[in-house]
Amino acid sequence: MKHIVTLLLLLTVTFSYAQHTNFNTQRNWSLNKKEVMFGIGATQFLGDLGGKDQVGKDYSLADLDLPSTGIGGMIGYRFRFHPYFATTTSLNVGLLRGNDANTNEIIRKSRNLHFRSLVIELHQRLEIIIWANEKFGSRYSLSGHRTKAKNHNEQFYVFGGVGVNYFNPKALYNGTWTALRPLSTEGQGLEGGPDKTLPFTVTVPAGVGFRWGLGRMWRMGVEASYVKTFSDYIDDVSTEYYDRDLLAAQVGEDAAYLSNPSVENTTWFGTGQQRGDKQKDAYFYLNIVFARNITYKDYAKARKMNKWKGRYKF
Repeated sequence: MKHIVTLLLLLTVTFSYAQHTNFNTQRNWSLNKKEVMFGIGATQFLGDLGGKDQVGKDYSLADLDLPSTGIGGMIGYRFRFHPYFATTTSLNVGLLRGNDANTNEIIRKSRNLHFRSLVIELHQRLEIIIWANEKFGSRYSLSGHRTKAKNHNEQFYVFGGVGVNYFNPKALYNGTWTALRPLSTEGQGLEGGPDKTLPFTVTVPAGVGFRWGLGRMWRMGVEASYVKTFSDYIDDVSTEYYDRDLLAAQVGEDAAYLSNPSVENTTWFGTGQQRGDKQKDAYFYLNIVFARNITYKDYAKARKMNKWKGRYKF
C-alpha cells in the first residue's frame, strides 16, 4: 500500500505543476460531464496459489500466474465535476484463478492446491486528470469562414478509491467445481480452527488510464487497476493445515481431500504445518473501456448557444 500511496502522491505533484493541459474553452470539458462506461479485459489473481518459480508474494505483480489469467468486465457511471477531477461508480465482475500446478517452485507445486472464484465488486473512485488535450475541431474564425481542425479528446489520469467485493472460491473435485467455504478446509468454525470468514471484503482499487475520442460522443481507453483486499481467503488458503481425519469425520471426505491434495513431499503438509502465508490477497485488472457521453441537456444547450453566436459548429 505504501508504494501505491507514494505513486499517487508523485503523480499528483506532477499534475499540480503540469502545463500541458489544453482546453480551448471552459465549455469543452463541461460538455462531457456525464458518461456511462463499459469495458472488458483480463484479470490476474495475486495470492497464495500459482505464480512464478519462486516463493510467492500475494500482493506483487512480480508473481503473475499467466496461465491462470481470467476474464472480466465492468459497467459504470462517470461524473466529471471539474476540469481536472472526476468520480466514477462502477460494478466489476471478474473470474480469478490460481493453480499450484503452474509453478515449478517445489513447495507450492507439491502442495497442489487450486481454485477459481467469480468476484463481484462495487467501488467508488476519484480520478485526477494529469494531462488532457480537448479541442473542438471545426470552428469559425470569421463570420462565414470556417477553419477545419482535428478534434481532440485525450486524457491521462490516475485514480484511487474504495469498494466492497463478493467472492466464492471453488475447486475441482470429482469433475465438479465445489464451493470451498462451506467445507472449512482450514478448520474454520471447528474446534481449534480459525473463525468462520465472510464471503465479502473491503477493497482499495488504484490505477492509471488513458482515453481518446472516437468522435464527439464516444471515448475509448485502457485502464490498469490494482485492487488490494482485506481478506486472505479469496483463494481459500491462509493459515495452517487442519487435521484431515477430523475434517473427514465432521465435514466429509471432499473437505478432507480438498484441504490437502498434496502429491509429492507429503510430509511437508501435515496437521499444524503452514498452508498459506497470511498476507492479504490482491488482484489486477487490465480493461479496454468505452464511454458514451450522456450530457444531453448541456450539450444541446451549448449547441444552440454556439450556433447563435456563430463561433462553433456542432
